[in-house]
Amino acid sequence: MALSPLDKIRVRKEARDAARAVGRPRYRQAPEGSVPVGTARRAPSSARTPGPVARLVNRWWTRLLQAVYAGSLSEQEARYEEGSAGRDYLWNTLGTAIWGCSFPVLTVIATQLAGAEGAGMFSMAFVVGTLLMIAANFGVRNYQVSDIDEASSFSSYQAHRWMTGILALIAGVLYCSLRSYDASMTTICLGVFVYKIVDGIADVYEGRLQQADKLYLAGISQALRSVAVIVAFAALLFVTRSLEVAAIGMGVIAVASLVLVSIPLTLFETDKSRRMDTREVMRLFRQSTPLFAALFVFNLIESMPKFAMEGTLPYENQLYFNALYFPAQGILLTIGFIYKPQLVRLAGIWANPRKRARFDLVVAAVMAVIVVLSLAVGVLMGTVGIPFMSFMYGLDFEQFRPLSYLMVAAGGVTAAIDFLYAIVTVLRRQGDVMRLYLISFAAAIVLPWALVNLFGLTGAVVSYLVVMTLLLGLLIWQYTLIRRQIARDRDPFATM
Repeated sequence: MALSPLDKIRVRKEARDAARAVGRPRYRQAPEGSVPVGTARRAPSSARTPGPVARLVNRWWTRLLQAVYAGSLSEQEARYEEGSAGRDYLWNTLGTAIWGCSFPVLTVIATQLAGAEGAGMFSMAFVVGTLLMIAANFGVRNYQVSDIDEASSFSSYQAHRWMTGILALIAGVLYCSLRSYDASMTTICLGVFVYKIVDGIADVYEGRLQQADKLYLAGISQALRSVAVIVAFAALLFVTRSLEVAAIGMGVIAVASLVLVSIPLTLFETDKSRRMDTREVMRLFRQSTPLFAALFVFNLIESMPKFAMEGTLPYENQLYFNALYFPAQGILLTIGFIYKPQLVRLAGIWANPRKRARFDLVVAAVMAVIVVLSLAVGVLMGTVGIPFMSFMYGLDFEQFRPLSYLMVAAGGVTAAIDFLYAIVTVLRRQGDVMRLYLISFAAAIVLPWALVNLFGLTGAVVSYLVVMTLLLGLLIWQYTLIRRQIARDRDPFATM
């Protein structure tokens, strides 16, 4: 008896179900080791296991989504320990080093892929962006991390930093308008400005992590943002050969790192803050203005030769100036690594009148280290440094050998200025040096423009060294006066 089509379908279905029930294969099993025609060999399971970075990203993304669905980031349970001094030092040093090297690395990439003129435009945008970052920081970081009793809530610190960041961005847009930049330079500037202002805003979150004794997480946040920006800039510039696209891309990546990493990490790993208080925000503005003014004026003095070159010399001179300065900047960063971790200890030494002589000895020792380090960098530049720079940038830096020695000397002078200002801050006499910065600023307004118009790039380097030397001399003089005054107040008969 012939089966109907429906009966045939029903019989085949029953046969398949029976085969599954007894564990037999649905079709004839292929010989072991063979691969059916038209199919790919399946990779071993170990090859499909995500790597450690992928697992870390997946765990972070899961944690972030769970917090978003829960409706609060600040009420999540912390997962990372605090109080690890060795890890704090390692990651803070690494994060600061990568951040400090980002400008030289980005400049090398821009030079190789966009040429000296384009790299000079990018360098000028970065100089202005750094000033805007300082404006966004507003000198609050050290005040914030030392606010152990939280006289101002973290919510107030956040509100203050977002206000200064927005004001800095507005100032950047106005600057581009006043300079009458074309569309290309304006686009490059805006991308760099966003990146550097995000650096300034992220600093308040990384300061909160330091305040909670989790400085290593702040270092990780800073390192991750810097690496992501460098990779994004390099990839976009390599593919598009457009500085405008690369600059906008670095700004977007910086914002993404802030939103996806820095802010959530801080809220996850620190205690929930009380509400923002307008009076606290206003107090932060009042108390931080002197520190901000001194830091901003100092960086403005440093930048004056670059502003003098813009419009007078081709943009490639911006590249040459900054490239020559990067080895000198290494002196400043190295000295910072040496003395900044010891500032609390130095303050303790100064607090004991019997140890004042030891305090002066430490100051003299660090100044001696600066001299030795500057000489070492000078020797390094004279042997392998200049050929290495020529190789990295693809340009001839041999013609700038005398200028490189002058710039190394300027780097040593700048490191000494940075250290002496920190010492004056330990003495709580930072207000005494503001007029010295204003005197140097007046010199920086006149001298670079005159020398740049007369001698070009050489004039810019010489004017920078002269103004920095003037400021160092004034600081040494002021420090000597402060020490004499303190000694006289302690012993009224010392000068009789």
